[in-house]
Amino acid sequence: MPQKSSKKPKATPKYITERIRIEKLIPGGQALGTLAEGKKIFLWGALPSEVVTKVQITKEKSTFIEGVALEVERSSDRRIEPRDACYLSTSPWQIMDYDYELFWKRAILEEIFRQQKLQLDKCEISEVQTDGRDYFYRNKMEYALYYSHEDGLIHLAFHGRGSHRKVIAESSSLERPEIYARAQEIVRELNAKHAEARNFQSLLLRCDQSGHVEGGLFENHQPRPKFPNLEDQILGQQYSYSPNGFFQINLPVYEMALREIKNWVNTAEVLDLYAGVGTIGLSVARDKNLTLVECDKSAYREMQHNCEGTGAKAILARSESALEYIQPAQTVILDPPRAGCATELIERLHEVEPPVIIYLSCNPITQARDLKMLESKYRIQKIVPFNFFPRTPHLENLVILHHI
Repeated sequence: MPQKSSKKPKATPKYITERIRIEKLIPGGQALGTLAEGKKIFLWGALPSEVVTKVQITKEKSTFIEGVALEVERSSDRRIEPRDACYLSTSPWQIMDYDYELFWKRAILEEIFRQQKLQLDKCEISEVQTDGRDYFYRNKMEYALYYSHEDGLIHLAFHGRGSHRKVIAESSSLERPEIYARAQEIVRELNAKHAEARNFQSLLLRCDQSGHVEGGLFENHQPRPKFPNLEDQILGQQYSYSPNGFFQINLPVYEMALREIKNWVNTAEVLDLYAGVGTIGLSVARDKNLTLVECDKSAYREMQHNCEGTGAKAILARSESALEYIQPAQTVILDPPRAGCATELIERLHEVEPPVIIYLSCNPITQARDLKMLESKYRIQKIVPFNFFPRTPHLENLVILHHI
């Protein structure tokens, strides 16, 4: 008997066809509306003040629905044509003008801080800082590969938002042009060899500020290859980093944030937690008694290399397991992952009371949660958001805390 296919049948798409008025954008980046039945709906591809008339549902729960706006009856005057057909996969805010993006990023940040009821006193959230470059800024991109039965070729692709399907990337305007050009070259090489897309997990490429590209293919069921390191200057200092390791993807705006951070480092002792390859601490406190803590072994080795000749102390440990390094009279720098700081670390800061805490975050929601825990002993001195990730809902936010 013939074998039955193990593949699950594709789910039939579900749609909503009713007039939905869009109220605002929310943390996470989606547009908020209310259905006639009273249920909330969170949409990609829609803007405040618009009226959406057709939606494809991507998630349906008892209390809310998520989806993608397919038809808009009344468009916002802030809507623009997206550069890329695959924009929903990589940069869903391509549909609004850049000033409107900056407005909503600041408004959403204010809403997050209001939700936590943080006491800002006379401290206002600064305007979102940007270098004005809203496309071709990423120095790293990871692509999926997709085999098309229509032309028998492998194509660069991204994963569709809210689904498991792949979307062919006929163009991609976030990464530097050198990266996309090299990706197309690699795909042409694969097609010339009649390679199979299913043998590869993804294609990762990164370039330095001069445009030199490194990286390559990740094969399924194989160890990840080690690519040659790249080097870049940040605030005049040279740093080495791996293409597939952690390193900031928008260096010009990152330097803007570092200059702001440096203004607040006024103690002789500095502790840099979640230090990565060391770029924050070494850029702003190279002349101080500096300790850097990082748990990833690969990043730690690169940090050791970057620390050579500086006198800085590099520690291999999880930041929440290195609490003894938090001491009075320090400036403490925090740059945690999206999950924010561990509770025990926040409690240690609360107990030791270092005079200055500098908190840079890629997730203001968890940042605001952590700030609330410190509120009884620290005053927010300054809040400066930076647009590290134009055309996406993501924001990097810097908060300076002074001990009361």
